[in-house]
Amino acid sequence: MRFEFATATRIIFGPGTISEAASLSGEFGKRAFVVTGRTVERAGPLLERLDKQGINYVTFNVSGEPTTTIATAAVQAARKAGCDLVISIGGGSVLDTGKVVAAMLNNTGELEDYLEVVGAGRPLKQSAAPHIAIPTTAGTGAEVTHNAVLSVPEHRVKVSMRSPFMLPRLAVVDPVLTHSMPPSVTAGTGLDALTQLLEVYVSVQANPLTDGICRQGLLCAGRSLRRAYEDGDDHDAREDMAMASLFSGLGLANAKLGAVHGFAGPLGGMYPAPHGVICARLLPFVMEANVKALQQRDAFSPVLAKYDEAARLLTGSSSAKAADAVTWARELCMALKVPSLIRFGIKTQDFETIVAKAKKSSSMKGNPAELTDDELLNIIRAANSRTA
Repeated sequence: MRFEFATATRIIFGPGTISEAASLSGEFGKRAFVVTGRTVERAGPLLERLDKQGINYVTFNVSGEPTTTIATAAVQAARKAGCDLVISIGGGSVLDTGKVVAAMLNNTGELEDYLEVVGAGRPLKQSAAPHIAIPTTAGTGAEVTHNAVLSVPEHRVKVSMRSPFMLPRLAVVDPVLTHSMPPSVTAGTGLDALTQLLEVYVSVQANPLTDGICRQGLLCAGRSLRRAYEDGDDHDAREDMAMASLFSGLGLANAKLGAVHGFAGPLGGMYPAPHGVICARLLPFVMEANVKALQQRDAFSPVLAKYDEAARLLTGSSSAKAADAVTWARELCMALKVPSLIRFGIKTQDFETIVAKAKKSSSMKGNPAELTDDELLNIIRAANSRTA
């Protein structure tokens, strides 16, 4: 077996580690472009420490999922300010924007030159500028991945900018920063992390290293996601979920995902639905379809044993089987109040288009079973139902 593994140059994990980010940033540059969420309040303590370190900075706010327009504006602002370092502190959208800015600071041309699908898809020629990624949510693991996902509203699609050069120089994962997430965000981001862990674990490109990471991540998510949702100040649960998110990013950066994300890309580009909610709603139905397809077509598939093991990790029961994992995921989504996709305006007449786009997605190529059009239609039909 041959496989590769790549991640951020350095990862620091633990409560209070945000205090180390400012002093370490001095090793990378003197003028920082700080990407934050809707407001800079959460970044306030970091900015104060940057001041004390004598590091100049400018800030840029990302208020929602990033578009090519937002990313282009960020790149232009960073270039105009003469920044030599990028620090992103926020959710996955903020971190993805930071990765784009860092990449473009050291590479010539326009953003479209490097985008997949809607752009030229050129490879980056130069390493990205130093980038410190600091997540404040526990979901995407974007602090350790080498791509950034951007919406292109005029094409109703999401596309990626992707390069090994885009891995952050430093990832600082402080679970304390996630305590302020409201329950709905905890649910969406946490279920995204859970989905990534499971999809990587059963992926056709899984390897022994991603398997070990995903096992531990599934164990953390299984015992702590509901607890973090019910009590945002549960320190141990928050730490578990920060770990699960980090491990999900490590996994997806080194193996493909599956049908959930195969659907999520087209759906996120076509409709105003949060990525985490899309993944959460699809997860039980994709799990059920994959297990059924594997049982029918290859009853001795080693992936079925992996689903059984995932069931034991998630439920805590030593006798759990794949079907128990499906039931567990469905009950968890109900407990976390995941809405039907119908809430976001998805109509029956759109199903065939959604399936056609999903089949072409990169993530679908990692799915452990090659699902038929009918099976894919059944998945989207169930996810869009008010009662399923």
